Amino acid sequence: MIVIGIAGGTGSGKSTVVRRIIENLSNAEVSVLAQDSYYKDNSDMALEERQKINFDHPDAIEWDLLIQHIEDLRAGKVIQQPIYSYLTCTRSKETIPVRPQKVVIVEGILCLGQPKLRDVMDIKVFVDCESDIRLSRVIKRDIIERGRNVEQVLERYEKTVRPSHIQFIEPTKRYADIIVPEGGQNHVAIDILTQFIQKNLA
Repeated sequence: MIVIGIAGGTGSGKSTVVRRIIENLSNAEVSVLAQDSYYKDNSDMALEERQKINFDHPDAIEWDLLIQHIEDLRAGKVIQQPIYSYLTCTRSKETIPVRPQKVVIVEGILCLGQPKLRDVMDIKVFVDCESDIRLSRVIKRDIIERGRNVEQVLERYEKTVRPSHIQFIEPTKRYADIIVPEGGQNHVAIDILTQFIQKNLA
């Protein structure tokens, strides 16, 4: 089993890179663990308080559970990946069963910032992207998928997203084995990454 960590700022194109890799690895079986699924369950808090949580801070994630799930997959066990709702800021009672596969991709903005998580990764990738492009993507995504308006998105960006990116996300670029500029549009970098994965699988 190969474990690939893919990090990068909010809106950098991580999900597109993951999708391109899966498309290129058509003959390999791939499981994806999304860091966003492992946000701590905050159902004991009022909705207004939950909506104030800084989701770009490392303390928002249940890292021990994510690491345990990767170790379980390596051991050949099926895991139950949590489902997290950005609308309610809580975990669902339902889970998603994830089976051990030849390739496991761990994707999330903060996933290269945890030493114990990096230790279980075979390849570490950082998806790089200009801040103005990331902001544009975040505005579109949060309005469509998370029920926010432009003012709410911009306020959150200024208060938490941008400061957290500078403090917690950008510095993790130094841990990456491969840096992918321009996200999913960088076909050359993705092809090189795919070839590296295929070589290790062989």
